[in-house]
Amino acid sequence: MTADVVARQAFGRLPFWFHGLLRLRNILVWPFGLRGDNADAPPGVELIGMFPVVHKEQREIVLGFDDMHLNFRIVVTAEPADGGATRARLMTLVHRNNALGRVYLAVITPFHKLIVRQALSRVG
Repeated sequence: MTADVVARQAFGRLPFWFHGLLRLRNILVWPFGLRGDNADAPPGVELIGMFPVVHKEQREIVLGFDDMHLNFRIVVTAEPADGGATRARLMTLVHRNNALGRVYLAVITPFHKLIVRQALSRVG
């Protein structure tokens, strides 16, 4: 599998409960001026699920957003493994831009871990 295929399997269709959490998040952060989804992605930017593609190669794809509180990237890699299998890896990188970013990250981290586990379980 290529990194693109892995990313689409992981993030192309997120579980129903993710969308509920995202709606709640959008309501809670709206007063702070934080973006809620990919609506601010420039026209023509490729999306995988709700995430804009920042960089794309056969074995690595980078998805992500920049916002006033933090910038984040999801790095998906796919490497050949024994027996014709693929070793897929997922890594998230976050740069907190201010105190709001630190608080926000602290609040969402438990949910983030759940979402990452779910995403990886759909690859295969």
